[in-house]
This record gives sequence, C-alpha cells and structure tokens, in this order.
Amino acid sequence: MIGQADIEERYELASQRIASFTGNEDESLPAEWQQYFAAQAELFALMEKAGEDPGNKELNAELYKDIVPENYGSSFCDPAYAVKLFGKESGRILSCAAAEMRSAIPFVFEKDRHALLIRMELLLELHTAAAAAFAEGGAPGAEELKEILKCFVSDYYETECEARVASIVDTTRSFAADIVRNADLSSADYLFLYGEYVTDNEIRLAEHVNSLPEDKIAIMADTWSEGYRKGFELAGKDLSKKKSVDVRYPIGFERVVRKALENFEKLGLKPVIYRSRDSIFFGRSVQKNGFYGANPNPQYDYDHREDAALVMDGQLVSRKLECMKAAFEEHKEEARVHAGPAVMEDFGGKPFVPAEKEEVCRLSAEQRELDVRQRTENVRITYSYIPGEERSFTIIAFPVPDIGGDFEEIFDAVIRINTLDYEKYSAIQMHIIDALNGAEKLHVKGKDGNRTDLYVSLKKLSDPSKQAIFENCAADVNIPLGEVFTTPVLEGTKGELYVSRVFLNGLEFRELSLIFEDGFVTEYGCGNFGDADAGRKYIEDNILFHHKRLPMGEAAIGTNTLAYVMGRKYGIEDRLPILIAEKTGPHFAVGDTCYSHAEDVAVYNPDGKEIVARDNEVSLLRKTEPEKAYFGCHTDITIPYEELGLIEGIAGDGSSIKIIENGRFVLPGTEELNKAFG
Repeated sequence: MIGQADIEERYELASQRIASFTGNEDESLPAEWQQYFAAQAELFALMEKAGEDPGNKELNAELYKDIVPENYGSSFCDPAYAVKLFGKESGRILSCAAAEMRSAIPFVFEKDRHALLIRMELLLELHTAAAAAFAEGGAPGAEELKEILKCFVSDYYETECEARVASIVDTTRSFAADIVRNADLSSADYLFLYGEYVTDNEIRLAEHVNSLPEDKIAIMADTWSEGYRKGFELAGKDLSKKKSVDVRYPIGFERVVRKALENFEKLGLKPVIYRSRDSIFFGRSVQKNGFYGANPNPQYDYDHREDAALVMDGQLVSRKLECMKAAFEEHKEEARVHAGPAVMEDFGGKPFVPAEKEEVCRLSAEQRELDVRQRTENVRITYSYIPGEERSFTIIAFPVPDIGGDFEEIFDAVIRINTLDYEKYSAIQMHIIDALNGAEKLHVKGKDGNRTDLYVSLKKLSDPSKQAIFENCAADVNIPLGEVFTTPVLEGTKGELYVSRVFLNGLEFRELSLIFEDGFVTEYGCGNFGDADAGRKYIEDNILFHHKRLPMGEAAIGTNTLAYVMGRKYGIEDRLPILIAEKTGPHFAVGDTCYSHAEDVAVYNPDGKEIVARDNEVSLLRKTEPEKAYFGCHTDITIPYEELGLIEGIAGDGSSIKIIENGRFVLPGTEELNKAFG
C-alpha cells in the first residue's frame, strides 16, 4: 500500500511536470500532439483550482465545457476528432485517455489524491512515449500507446475495485451524505459542492423542492422509505439484521433525501451514497447509477461505452474478477449487513438519440463473450456477499424542470400517482390475478399498426386454492403501484413484441421489434437508423447487452391508467421513465426474472396465496450450472394502451377470458380503471 507521504510527493512532481505542457517545452512535438497534452494540462490546472474553491460556479462550467455539444466536435474526447488528427488506432487510444483524464474530476472534490495521481501518471507515460518517438524521427506506435493504457488498467484495477466496493457498503465514506445532512438548502449554491455538472435544470429543481411545504416533502420521503420497509415485510425478509442502505438520487432532491435518511435511520439503517462514476475501469453509460448531476453530453458517454475494447482480453477479465472477489472479501462484514438500494430516479430530460460513429471503439466477438462473462460473474460475486434472498430495494421517480413549462403541475401529478390508494388497486388487481390463474397462456395483440402478436406460456398451478401465477404489485419496492406480473414459462412462449416508440435505459428506440421462440429473442430490429444492420447492433448493445440471446424474464399487465392519462395530457408519454411507463400498459422484460437471486424465498399475495411462478427454465440452472442461470440485466418494454388491441387469458380447453380489449379494461371488477380515460 502506498503511503500518503509518497502519494503527496509523487503528486507534486506530476503536477509540476504536467504544468510544463502548456509552455515551450513541447515544441519538439508536432502541433496536434502539443495541443493534446496542453489540453490535458489545462484540465488538471482547472481541477486544482476547483479543489481549492469547490463551490465556484464559473469553474464548474469551465470543467465541463470541453465536452458540451457545441464544443465536443473539436474535443480530443470526441473519437472522430482524435482519429482525424492521429489516425484510427492512435486516435482511439488518445481519445480514451482524454476521457480518462476527465474521470478524475470527482476525485478533486472527494480529496482522493491517489485516484488523481494514477491518471496524471498515465498522461506522463503517454507524453514520455511521444517525446521519445519524435526525438527519433517518428510518431509513437499505436501498440506502444495501447500497452501503456493496458498496464494502467491492470496495475490499478485492484485499488479502483476496492474503492468501488467500499463506496457501496462502507457507511463511513460520507462525502455525499455530509452534503445532504449539513448543506444550507436555502440557496441552490450547495449543488456545486458535489463536483457534478450543474445547469439551470438542477438549480430550478432544487429551488422548487426547497419551496415545497414540509408536509409534501414528508409525503415524498415517507413513500420512498416506507416502500423500502414494505419490500422486506411482504417478502418475509428480516430488515433488523441489516445496517446500511444504498441511497441513489439525482442532485437537487436533497431536501427529500435528508428526510428519507432520517426515516432510514429510524429503521436502523445508515446510508451509503456513492457517485455515478465513469471510467475505463467500470465503463461508461448514458444511464447513471448512484448520485449524479447533469449530463454534459450523452453522446460523449455513448462514444466511450466500449473503450474497454482497447485493453480487454481473457487474462485481464480474470484479474478483474479476482480483484472483485478480493474487494468483497475485504469488506465482507459490511456487505453481509447491507440491505440493498433505495433509488430515486428523475425523468423529463431532453431526449437523446445517439449518432453512430465508425471511429469509436467496438468490442470484438471474442471480447463480447468476455464482457458477458465478466458481467455475469460480477453479479454472482456481488450476490454471494450481499445475498439476494436477504436484500430488497425500492425505486421512485420524479420529473425535472427540463420536462417543460408544466413542470410544477407535472411534479404535483407525479406525487399523486406515487401515493395512490394501495388497498383500492390491490383489490382491483386481484380480479385480474384470479382470472388468469385458470389460464395456460396469455395472448397479447396490438392494433392500429402495432404488429404485436404474442403468446406467453404460464405456469400450471398444482393447487389453485393456495397458489397464484401473477404477483399483485402495489406500492412497495416498485413505485408507483399498478401492475400484476409473472415469470413466463419459456417453452411455448412465442410471437412478436412491437412498439412504435419507446425509451429504454436513456435511449430512444423506434419501431422496435423482438421475435420470441420458446421464450428467447431470436430476431430483432428497429427503425432508428434506416439501416437494418445498424438497428440490430443498437439492440445488441443496449437491450441484449452482448448476450447472444435473452429470455423473456417477465410478463406483466400495467393498471395505472392515471399515469397513462397524465402522460397523454402533458404530452410526455415518451419521456416517462420505465418505472412509470411499465405501469401504463402490458410490458415484457428480457433478461433475468423479477425474482433474480431470490427465487427460493416464498412470496405471497394479499389474499395469502403463494406466487409460485418465480422461476423459469434458465433461472432453475442455478441449482446445477449457476454460471448459466443469470444475465445481469432486465429491460422492460411497454405497449401503450392506444396500441393495444387485446389481452386475454387462454385456458387449456381453448376458452378465453378477456382482460383488455381496444385499450380498455373489460374484465368484471376492473371497470374503475377506465374512469381515468373519461
């Protein structure tokens, strides 16, 4: 372990050396190389200033100006620009390295000198290689640059992984919690203390939240924390054994989070709050996970999502998995008493449709298999230390000002949707569950151009008096309430799932089509790019996540017609998060089941019947081939009511019972749900 004194000494030397890149010393390098290293030096100089004055608004804008859309095309972080200057191979590597320098920004605010230092020394190694090559009359070779990058990842993955695992389970790491608890919320200036990018959207959000009456804040926070508690209670899990909760939120909601932390502490839970971090060690994604600010440019994240292609091989993946296991072993006591995530999401940001660039890094076929192995094993390791059968979660979502001029009205409408009558919806949904208990298949058919025609096989009950196929989902782990869901039987599940437009994981999909055969996606496409191959690649990357195929892990019927009507009223249907959108029609998830890693925990509906459809043919492999049982992903795809022609349950004798017809509920006992449409 490097001592702090050694870190400080190396940091000072690195700082001095990098500062010289903006002077005359680099005149021996060609102009584009001088500009590259000068740009990184200027970034580190800005970071130094920001560390000395963390609440400075002007510095916040300066730190991120390089990658905002209007500047990105002339940024070394844009692979297209870097490739134009340095060639395909070297350009990709140097663009990746520039992005890695930007990943150091949070460490300035968190006072993590070592994380800063290793990135500074990476830059120095690249500079040394360039200077030596040009001194001998030529540019540095791409293989040499790639080897420097690969050694950087291999050498420091252990420390980066330990820090990441610690941030998930160690309650003494309190950077964000201290801001939430202690910041003066009377002004939005506190937002700049995080080191996240802050725009008018975050400022207006904080001002709105801080203007709300205390009772409204209490309702928001109590719904969130009480949903978390109910998740344990309804699943029969012992919350009293747990000591920590993973709290995730977008900045601007601190007043609600502060109240929620008080609630969690009454439950005996201390918070762990970590930043959504992006780096070559853990990858980049448009969708953020942790606490996060504004995204300066989603295209930047999208362009660098597969930078690991520069360094990934079997040896490195094995090392990463060893480091992950070692990190959890070091923190196994904290992990054992960790209760799981309490997530607050935001929605309403500007829609993002990515541009596909040939200059970006792409995983090879072999690397995709390695990536799947790494993701799958990471999940398995995590659940071996934070047992799935003992943990739970809850998710809630609220809009942000970018949603438009009706923001305040929409915000209040979402609070109402998040706090609907639990007992009322639970009773209505029991009519649907009871009707489908006698069905062998669920048939879903689209209308008015929606090509969906899907048959979903359902589990047969051995004792209908004590068992149920579908779970009654009211407001606990998954807020707002409003769905019944099941794990389909894969054999016999077949047909097409089609949606004209949907946003998944922060990305837009148009004319999305998935064909299922015996429960697995076999064919797929979308109309985003006008090119069939590009559409399939988009789905492979962002729905299948490099798996050769995925099963249908969930089939559900959303019942929250109020949420649907709200979306239509304000014209924000396409901007609702999956969390709300999945309640506004039938939805189907590809990937793991809803009971992933907790299939052996008995779950009951309010009427006392056990939901027995918790497994499918894939998750059952956990008993014999655990490495094949899970995929580490679960993506819900919803068909809106206006595109829905029919949902019916089909019994073994061929008789059917209709649940929805022409976008309206027709099953006796569900008529109340149609009132919202009126």
